[in-house]
Amino acid sequence: MDFDGRIYTYRQLDDAIERWIDRQGPHAVVYDASALAVPDALICVCAAARRGVPAVVENPDARPDRPSIPPSAFLLVATSGSTGRPQPLARTAASWFDSFPAFTTITGVEPADRVLITGPLHATMHLFGALHALWRGACVTDDLSQATVVHAVPAVLREVVRGAPKLRTAIVAGIALDDGARTAAASIEIIEYYGSAEVSLVAARRVPEPLRLVDGVDADVRGGLLYVRSPYRVIGAPEWFGVGDLAELGDNRELTVRGRGEYAINVGGTTVVAEDVERILETLEGVAAAAVIGTPHAVFGEIVTAAVQLDGAARLDDVRSRARRVLTREAIPRRWMLLRSLPRTANGKVARGRLKDLLT
Repeated sequence: MDFDGRIYTYRQLDDAIERWIDRQGPHAVVYDASALAVPDALICVCAAARRGVPAVVENPDARPDRPSIPPSAFLLVATSGSTGRPQPLARTAASWFDSFPAFTTITGVEPADRVLITGPLHATMHLFGALHALWRGACVTDDLSQATVVHAVPAVLREVVRGAPKLRTAIVAGIALDDGARTAAASIEIIEYYGSAEVSLVAARRVPEPLRLVDGVDADVRGGLLYVRSPYRVIGAPEWFGVGDLAELGDNRELTVRGRGEYAINVGGTTVVAEDVERILETLEGVAAAAVIGTPHAVFGEIVTAAVQLDGAARLDDVRSRARRVLTREAIPRRWMLLRSLPRTANGKVARGRLKDLLT
C-alpha cells in the first residue's frame, strides 16, 4: 500500500493489522473505520476480518440509523443516499470475497498492479476495489503518476487520465459511462461494471462490448424493472432483489440498464427516462453537467425539469435551443434551473433527494 505518503509492504501491513488488534483489546465487538484515513481504514477492516468482528465503514457526516447488527455481519455499510438518507446495510465476508475471483477475471488486475482509489471508502465501489486489490496482492495507491489501474466514476475518470501516464485499465462503476469519459480514456482499456450496494456485482463488460450478467447471478425484468438473484447480496435482502432500475434482458445474458425506475417521468402517458435525457443534455455544447427530474403538472401529469451546470461557453437560452433540436417533444424540459454545481453523493451520483428539494 502506498497512500497518503505512507508505504507498507505486505509484511508491514500484516504487522500493522496485528498492532491494531492489540490496541483495540480482546473485548472490542465492532471496529469503526468510518472517520479514518484510507490506510488506517483498510488496516481496520482487515483487522476486523482477522478477528471475526464487524467493521463499520459509513459516511461520518451522514450515518444511517442502525438499530442492530446481524450476528453474521462482517461489513456495516450504507446506500449512497442518492435518493434520500443513506440506508444501513450489512454483509457477510463471503458476499464480497466470493466474487473476487470473477472480478479478477473481468478486470485483469495483477499482483504487480498499482491500483488507484479515487474516492472515500464509505462509497462501496471504492471499498470493494481497495479490498479486491489487497486480496489480489496488488498495491493500493493514491499516486496518479504510478497508477496502472484506476477505480473511478466517469466524471473522475476524465480528470484522472490526464495525469496518469502508466494507466493501463480503468474500472468504471457508480453511474453509466458517458461518451465524454469514454473519449477521454480512449487510449486505455475500460472495464465497466454494474451493481448496487445491496447486491454487489451484477454485470460487467469490456467496452465497447455489451454488459453481461456475471457468473452465478440471475436477473429478471418485471414490469420493466430489474430484479436480481445473487449470492453476493446483503444480509436480509430477499432472494430476488428489486434494484429499482429500468432494464432489458437480451440474448446471452446481455443486460441494458436504462435508468432509475423511480425517475421514469410520465409526460402525458409517455414514459421519459431521466437518465436518457441527462445523457443527451450533457452532449450539448456548453453543458458541463445535467440532472433531470419529473415535477407535477396539471395537464400532462408530469413535466421534465432540468438542472444544468454550464461550462461558460454558452448561455442557458443557447442550451434550450439546442435541446429542442435533439430531444423528443415529451422529453424537452419545460422548466430549467441553472446551478453552479449539481448536488452529488460521495461516489459521484447526483443526490436526487437534495436536487428535488431545490427544484420543487
